[in-house]
Amino acid sequence: MNEEGRGARRLGCAIALAAAQLVAAAPAVAGGPFGIDHRLNYDDSGIWKRRNQLLLQDATALVVVAGALWEGSDSRLGATFWQSLDSVVLGSVTAEGMKYAFSRTRPSESDNPNRWFQGHGNKSFPSGEVMLVTTAVTPFVLEYGRDHPAVWALELLPLYDAVARVKARSHWQSDVLASFAIGTAIGAYAHSRSSSLSVGVLPRGLTVGWKKSF
Repeated sequence: MNEEGRGARRLGCAIALAAAQLVAAAPAVAGGPFGIDHRLNYDDSGIWKRRNQLLLQDATALVVVAGALWEGSDSRLGATFWQSLDSVVLGSVTAEGMKYAFSRTRPSESDNPNRWFQGHGNKSFPSGEVMLVTTAVTPFVLEYGRDHPAVWALELLPLYDAVARVKARSHWQSDVLASFAIGTAIGAYAHSRSSSLSVGVLPRGLTVGWKKSF
């Protein structure tokens, strides 16, 4: 195994170990809808740094939008990019609506995971960032996972972000788990459609693919 492969393996192991902490029993306050929500020790070091989370979020959105515009909707890859774009948009709207509806307090502001419906400014449930990454990768996993099993490694991206957001005390465990579940469902819906919602409303000049213009 080369150095790049060993590095990826170490990263995967680190994320897997950290993910186990999401459901570890808490010695103090634990609660939430699944009885697993508790604050972890704050960690903003190494791969968990906030700038890495923001980089993942921004890079994911950029790749989806740029890929859709470059490929167009006529190829298999292009159609999947547009499904991913649909999924991201639907997921973002869903996440924002749920944040306002549930107005849950973040763990950075309280050690009580049962504080729901607290009003303006409380946006812990669900995680918009985990939702974005999950909705972005799901159509690709469903489209290419059977032909190329390595594509399933994309699922490490939302898993990483979920762990990082909990470690940063920005979200509870149930926030990120719900985001992953809902985001996967939205991605599956977008992938199941025979035609992209975005392609249906945007001008043909945008959806035909920039690469055909060069």
